[in-house]
Amino acid sequence: MSPAPVIIAIDGRSGSGKTTLAIELAARLREHHKVSLFHLEDIYPGWNGLAAGIERYVTTVLSPLRRGENAEWVSWDWERHYDGEARTTRPAEILLVEGVGAAAAAAAPLLDAVIWADSSDADRRARALARDGDTYEPFWDQWAAQEAEWLAADDVPARADVHVLNLADGTAPDDVLQALQYLPAVASSLLPELAARRGLQLLAERIQAQPEPAQLFAALFGGSTNAVWLDSSLDPAGLAPEAAERSRFSILADDGGRFGQSVRHSSGRTRVSTGQATVTTDGPFFRWLDGVWGRRALRAPEAYPCEFTLGWLGYLGYELKRETGGNDVTAATPDACLIFAGRAVVLDHAEGTAWLLTLDAPDAGDWLGAARTAVTAAAPAPGAVPAAPAQRVSAPPPAAPRFAARDTEAGYKAKVTEAQHEIAEGNTYEVCLTTVLTAAPPAGPQGMDPWPAYLELRRRNPAPFASFLRFGELAVASTSPERFLQIAADGRMRAEPIKGTRRRDPEPGTDAALREELESSAKDRAENIMIVDLLRNDLSHFAVPGSVAVSRLCAIESYATVHQMVSTIDARLRPGMPRAEAVAACFPAGSMTGAPKVSTMAILDRLEAAPRGVYSGAIGYFSLNGAADLAVAIRTLVVRALGAGAAELSLGVGGAVTADSTPQEEYEEIRTKAFGVLSALGAEFPQG
Repeated sequence: MSPAPVIIAIDGRSGSGKTTLAIELAARLREHHKVSLFHLEDIYPGWNGLAAGIERYVTTVLSPLRRGENAEWVSWDWERHYDGEARTTRPAEILLVEGVGAAAAAAAPLLDAVIWADSSDADRRARALARDGDTYEPFWDQWAAQEAEWLAADDVPARADVHVLNLADGTAPDDVLQALQYLPAVASSLLPELAARRGLQLLAERIQAQPEPAQLFAALFGGSTNAVWLDSSLDPAGLAPEAAERSRFSILADDGGRFGQSVRHSSGRTRVSTGQATVTTDGPFFRWLDGVWGRRALRAPEAYPCEFTLGWLGYLGYELKRETGGNDVTAATPDACLIFAGRAVVLDHAEGTAWLLTLDAPDAGDWLGAARTAVTAAAPAPGAVPAAPAQRVSAPPPAAPRFAARDTEAGYKAKVTEAQHEIAEGNTYEVCLTTVLTAAPPAGPQGMDPWPAYLELRRRNPAPFASFLRFGELAVASTSPERFLQIAADGRMRAEPIKGTRRRDPEPGTDAALREELESSAKDRAENIMIVDLLRNDLSHFAVPGSVAVSRLCAIESYATVHQMVSTIDARLRPGMPRAEAVAACFPAGSMTGAPKVSTMAILDRLEAAPRGVYSGAIGYFSLNGAADLAVAIRTLVVRALGAGAAELSLGVGGAVTADSTPQEEYEEIRTKAFGVLSALGAEFPQG
């Protein structure tokens, strides 16, 4: 008896390209494995024999092979329309079974992975008849009716691990192999293939140019369904060293090219799309992240100054707290949306350069040429003085939306009082209470387009961690000033929480007084120091003992619309520690929960009585060299298409409640924090 094989079923309706896909997959896998291939069409007993064929396949083929035994089965003679010769299928390391019903319910317990191949009805019929026209055409409707009846009772597509849209252009096998790496049941058997695919080579090109970022993003990625712009829109010139470091680089990328992928995670289920294939797995998000990120797969090019060397970019939503001690709450938006960028442009605002990065692939040269042209076209003419990054491009904003608040003024103040009661009872020290403003954008294409809104937002309120994310029907426009967590490739860690806010004033004397008031505020310092202590504890779980240090405490930084109180906590990651788990240990940001974190999150769930979604989560990147840089998702507008031309805008706002808070001051604080985004939209804070 041989060891039990890894069994992969390739199912789909007739004409979806299952046979070609199976043959091409088998050819690739045979480079490193012994592979058996079984076609269900060899065993169906006639044109009305789908149900009987599935039963024969499971009992006489699949069951013995699952045990590592030879399968002895009787073929069907399609010319004589009767049983044909006896055949034997021997077990191998990998068994591919393909055909309608390969993943039927009776077969499911015996399979390690299910691939569902699909294509349009017109393409399926054309392919099937082109292959077996004379034989098949008289029976197409009869067989299609059997397929429909079977699938009505047995929803194989819903159970499939991998879905692939087979365009018959030769890309499906590579897309499927890429998707299979995410399935634990088969990934270990594909180590040679995955090792070959992980032998990545980074191509880099440096251009002395200062392209206008918005123009460059629109040129390269404006038509991409999924794209990310991590936009340091605050001009680093003249800033303090710490602020200048945060504002130095911008990253522009999409999920195109040979290696591009996108991922969405919701409530314990992760869906990764690679090319035309989509794979779905169950399990915690941070466990999935640990499997795809954290090891140094690529090194930075010589003289390249940025920590990002391609990798995953996007957001982690607040509801991932279910994996870090919080309650399980379901959000309307995905708990995480990321792309894997196999190509990107990195702008160095300090050096005035653009770096083109791409993984070596057949399409790399074409992309480098297109990116080079786009950078040149977006750069100012020779001798022109470049504008500050946030001032170079603007666009007419959409018509002003009318926002409504989830909590009335009286309701929010009552929740502040309830939070103070929890503090008085000793259940928490600080509660970062939030609410949300929502609006339906005006009718018309511009009213639903988040792009011009983001351009206006970054023009009015530049920030070191601004970002524009587009994931199909979901867009995120953020001007966050706050770093959540940075992990350098060499293991250095840094958190920079913000607690304490005052508005800016156009009159210099008043503005200086507001800054001084914040700097001397005992209440704001107490809020900030409590979060510093919380983050010191979060970082210590994975840090080298003794390496956690507070290098800045309660410093004041000024932005376009607010003054902020910022602290910096540094640490060093213990060698060999899982980097995804180090991120999880700090998530969500303590500045958005309060302290102690776990008990306060439970209080917040009760007081807020609604999910936060993207807001209060994190936005940034996970690089292939093991580095990560994540901002807190604040000052963030989320645009969600609802279908039929409808959409929803949402803006989360909040503030820290302590024993010394007053409900009126807390309410004024959320109005101050909302001002930067609302003013960019021409909107006002809702009354009442």
